[in-house]
Amino acid sequence: MSSTDSAFGIKNMTDKATYERLEKDVTAVKNDIAALTEQITDALNSFANNAGKQARRRYKDARASAEDTLDDMSERGSAMMGAAQDAASSIEESLEDMITQRPLATVGLALGLGFLIGVTWRR
Repeated sequence: MSSTDSAFGIKNMTDKATYERLEKDVTAVKNDIAALTEQITDALNSFANNAGKQARRRYKDARASAEDTLDDMSERGSAMMGAAQDAASSIEESLEDMITQRPLATVGLALGLGFLIGVTWRR
């Protein structure tokens, strides 16, 4: 049964005023559904735009934070490298002073360490 047959059948079963009232109600429901669909579409588009903006903002914040952390780590690494170089040069200066002040003790210490390393190596 086609829609025109059912419409014709409804038209015959009811009086004209009831049919017109039903037709207006169906039209009003269709209009309400169309308006509701438009509102939902607008709300979803707005939500998507806000979510996109928020995601871009959070990405920029995270990237800036990562760059700040990397810069901080680089500065700390440079400071630690400088401190290590200072300590190495200090040890070097101390050894030079000790060698110039006590050359025989230094040679004896070197021979003793060499002997211990050699004995340990054999085993």
